Amino acid sequence: MLHLLNHPLCSHIVTHLRDRTTNPVTFRTLTYQISVMLAIEATRQLPTRPSFIETPLESHEGRVLAQVLVIVPILRAGIGMVQPFTDLFPDVQVGYVGLERDHETAIARNYYSKLPSLEQKQVLLLDPMLATGGSAVQAIQLLKASGAQNCAIACVVAAPEGVKAVEAIDEQIDIYAAALDRELNDKKYILPGLGDFGDRLYGT
Repeated sequence: MLHLLNHPLCSHIVTHLRDRTTNPVTFRTLTYQISVMLAIEATRQLPTRPSFIETPLESHEGRVLAQVLVIVPILRAGIGMVQPFTDLFPDVQVGYVGLERDHETAIARNYYSKLPSLEQKQVLLLDPMLATGGSAVQAIQLLKASGAQNCAIACVVAAPEGVKAVEAIDEQIDIYAAALDRELNDKKYILPGLGDFGDRLYGT
């Protein structure tokens, strides 16, 4: 259920995100731009309902969104992907999950969770780097335990290992990514990757 953005602008943006010389200000701008593209692609299947309006010339039956969208960024890097969704979707709700990866074991621990009601809503997890998949799997399990029935993931870069880990818990979960990279190195970083997303986003 992996969906890759197939657009020349996507390739252009990801290349500049990968570039080690890209400064944090530019990195944040590029993150916004690629997240706009992911937001549009990841919500392509949102249901709509009829809406009867009056244009300046006549009556018209249009369509509006029928379901509330909930986005859940994984702190802290996922915060960089939030604004495009709040800009594009008028009624979006935002939850938060705090997961911190141990750099020695690559295992994430949950240190924070704040979620709105998730039942009968489309829930989109924002995780810029889908590496081992450990954080995404923990977050998806938390979302499902909290009532989420329709979950998907949006990420900038995914590794095959991360995709397999998500598919192992639920092969029906859609994963929207700007790029699928080659592999993980022995420290569980994505290759060719772009480094630590949060560090590059915030200059730390």
